[in-house]
Amino acid sequence: MKKIIAIVNQKGGVGKTTTSVNLAAALGIYEKKTLLIDFDPQGNASSGLGIDKDDLKYNIYHSLIGEKPLKDVIVSTSSENLDLAPSNIDLTGAEIELVKEFAREQKLTEAIKSVKDDYEYILIDCPPSLGLLTVNALTACTDVLVPIQCEYYALEGVSQLLNTVRLIQKNLNPDLNILGILLTLYDKRLNLSRQVSKEVRRYFKEQVFNTIINRNVKLSEAPSFGKSIFHYDISSIGAKNYLKLATEVLER
Repeated sequence: MKKIIAIVNQKGGVGKTTTSVNLAAALGIYEKKTLLIDFDPQGNASSGLGIDKDDLKYNIYHSLIGEKPLKDVIVSTSSENLDLAPSNIDLTGAEIELVKEFAREQKLTEAIKSVKDDYEYILIDCPPSLGLLTVNALTACTDVLVPIQCEYYALEGVSQLLNTVRLIQKNLNPDLNILGILLTLYDKRLNLSRQVSKEVRRYFKEQVFNTIINRNVKLSEAPSFGKSIFHYDISSIGAKNYLKLATEVLER
């Protein structure tokens, strides 16, 4: 079965885009044909893969409103086996434009249909909100991956997110599965990181990935060069973390 994984957390700064870009690149390294959909109007996943988001004639917005088929929006990247449906600030308008549309929650589902068979994995980098774009992503996906940072207020808002997931399961996507909770920005030198990790594992139990994404300077630097961590520094702890995460995702 094709996996469509939405990477979701309505909080910003939890490593959502970092995880989207580097997990997608890692799946490509494992020879899985992968598509990353940048579904955040900030377009950080696009620029993080070296795409000039301001120089795009078409992007995911045009597929969402039915102006262009998704295959005409997708671009190749320098990462092996990884394609990208890019995004930019245009996507902000979609939330307003789709409000009065029939079946507005299923626009991304419809857009993906035409390319679904071309990929083994489709990842969706969601915006930091629980608005219509995120609802579209949750309706289109088979699985949800939730990054949680190992810092204060880590669990704040997660119950709201999971409630949204349950509503989507009930009304729009009954087969939606929670793939896992991912601990990010972990610093083994800090008691706080260890405490948050323990609390998250106590709360979510086996839903938490064994892999932890360590706080890593190279991971922070890579996007400014338009590269995944594997093109920027494959020997870094960040690269090792995301390869391990990809292995877990493939196993699950």
